[in-house]
Amino acid sequence: MVTQRRLTAILAADMVGYSRQMGADEAGTLAALKSLRSDLIDNKIADNHGRIVKLTGDGMLVEFSSVVHAVACAVEIQRAMRNRNSEMTPDNCIEFRIGINLGDVIVEGDDIYGDGVNVAVRIESIAEPGGIAISSSVRDHVGNRLDLHFEDRGEQQFKNIDKPTRVYNVLLEKPEMTRMTAAEEKRPSIAVLPFTNMSGDPEQEYFSDGITEDIITDLSKVSGLFVVARHTAFTYKGKPVKVQQVGHELGVRYVLEGSVRKAGSRVRVTGQLINCSDGGHIWAERFDRDLTDIFAIQDEITHAIVDQLKVQLLPQEKESIGRATTGNVEAYTFYLRGRDFLYRHSKRYYELARRMFTKALELDPNYGHAYAGIAVCDGFLFMHCQADLSVEGILEMADKALALESDLAIAHTARGVALSAARRFEEANEEFEKGVTLDPNSFEAHFLSARPTFMQGKIARAVEFLERAAEINPADYKPPALAIHMYRSLGRESDCKAAARKTVELAEPELVSNPEDPRPAVAGALALLELGEKDRAKDWMTRAQAIENEDPVALYNLACIYSHLGEPEPAFDLLERVIGNKRRMWKDWIENDSDLDGIRNHPRYQKLLKQLEMTKC
Repeated sequence: MVTQRRLTAILAADMVGYSRQMGADEAGTLAALKSLRSDLIDNKIADNHGRIVKLTGDGMLVEFSSVVHAVACAVEIQRAMRNRNSEMTPDNCIEFRIGINLGDVIVEGDDIYGDGVNVAVRIESIAEPGGIAISSSVRDHVGNRLDLHFEDRGEQQFKNIDKPTRVYNVLLEKPEMTRMTAAEEKRPSIAVLPFTNMSGDPEQEYFSDGITEDIITDLSKVSGLFVVARHTAFTYKGKPVKVQQVGHELGVRYVLEGSVRKAGSRVRVTGQLINCSDGGHIWAERFDRDLTDIFAIQDEITHAIVDQLKVQLLPQEKESIGRATTGNVEAYTFYLRGRDFLYRHSKRYYELARRMFTKALELDPNYGHAYAGIAVCDGFLFMHCQADLSVEGILEMADKALALESDLAIAHTARGVALSAARRFEEANEEFEKGVTLDPNSFEAHFLSARPTFMQGKIARAVEFLERAAEINPADYKPPALAIHMYRSLGRESDCKAAARKTVELAEPELVSNPEDPRPAVAGALALLELGEKDRAKDWMTRAQAIENEDPVALYNLACIYSHLGEPEPAFDLLERVIGNKRRMWKDWIENDSDLDGIRNHPRYQKLLKQLEMTKC
């Protein structure tokens, strides 16, 4: 028997008071449980793409590839049980406890076991009757995607489990307040605003931004803190804002702000921790050091924040925060330049970012983050820009990164992109889930996971990735643009229109800042067609055609525009050009994309599919 390992969501459930009810009425209890399974529970599990691993007399173990589906299934079951029990006498009521964990499991045949399963069972044992308890990894992954609220129960030490587990209750009914902000959680909450570049040289902006992001990353490793994601915090960059305003808008209690001045071999970093309720300074410090001390400065700032907010660090968190990614400052500065370019998300900047990461590796061949940077750049270039890169090369870079640092989320995501291209979808999906689990605030991990997931026909899951990417980086037009036709396929018309409006809003400034990139124009044109603005859509389409006439993705989207306009011939002409690069992804995309529904009944559509089969695209 082949033994495998995989990351999965595990739902454990059992019946409350089973022994008592069996003693009172064995036949009736068994009949009621059988009826519940056939009429309710099995259907909810199937609807949410779960797999029943095993059944016991009073409970079950269920596996889900999606954490969101696992929690959604549990909520649907418990709410349905509440409705059922409201119509019954207390003696006839049946209640379940449910626990959910996200963890690594060992797979043998149809069975799973290991610590991931054991933790789920332990969590279930402390869930309230009729309630749901989840681990912190599940809580972080779900985020705001299910319109649920959570109650922090703190760290729980379970029997035969080495490390304590933070547990949350899922609240099945909304609290009286309209939403629970981060400031209303029990964990201290903080936003780290972009540190101001005081070097007098705009070219040094990448350095101050990089310092900010690394502090956010280190603070995010602390389970006792709620930290606003990097992209959300950076929406305040360059804006004159008051900390009270930031606290109100982001729902946080504290704000960290500061500045960086880099000159030659010296660096000055200042930091101020401010209470949003009254604007009072809790902590402030200035560091005047040699540039080689930059890693120590970041570490001191992180520990100062943790100490001031009286947060208890777990042993593994202490080790993780204190671990430097490289000891070479020059390599680090090249890495920061590369990361800055990567976040601009266009083909030209991916290529520039890759050069910077390569430079970093020349200075430090054991720099895991730089290998991961190259892997994700190549993932974007391969998947979104159709660059002539090898799948093996992406895997090699990602594997080198993970050999040096096994918890690099973006390296797992890059592996997922490469494995998807190789049609190894089961392995790819495991890598995508690892990526978003290791870093729930990574835009790149969520966005890169969406397209291959859609290619597998898993449209609902692809939308989940895009929705989370849009939450993390609300200024990027690509997630809502990509989600438009997926919402349409799922019958979510209001979401489809909202995504179209958001796409147009965000694509317009992108056209100004990157006039050489045709993609904002074609994305905006498709969005405008969705909104019924046909003439304006044609203007945007004309602009895209004038900018670039070779980019395969832009050409594909232009074909989608012609499909909406009821002009099949130019649509097929463009699609035949697109599939010329013989990428297998085009067949998956063409067959699933509702933007092409307008031309599927045309005789050339079947001819196109035959071309795809013949060329093994």
